[in-house]
Amino acid sequence: MADGYLTTHVLDTARGCPAEGLRIRLYALDPERRLIAEAVTNRDGRTDAPILGRADFAAGLYELVFEAGAYLRATGQAAAEPLFLDEVPIRFGIADPAAHYHVPLLLSPHGYTTYRGS
Repeated sequence: MADGYLTTHVLDTARGCPAEGLRIRLYALDPERRLIAEAVTNRDGRTDAPILGRADFAAGLYELVFEAGAYLRATGQAAAEPLFLDEVPIRFGIADPAAHYHVPLLLSPHGYTTYRGS
């Protein structure tokens, strides 16, 4: 069993608050793209548990897909259709199966930022 795990959270930078109720999907990309987890952010903009826990954590390539468009529509931030941002995919690699990887999303209707957090 690996000691590492993967977490995420989403901040709504346009409203200055956590993004509650945003759906997230996690895909493993090795050897082919397959859905391995789904979650919805809580009132703190986080998932209730790691999106990839210690039991399933492994080195490899992954993709988080944030359903930003549905969230922006639900919060009244949607502009004309089609939205500038709808699904936001973030592809990243996990090299150290003993580490904690944190991949946050800072979101607004017209832009986003991500980074490897702690």
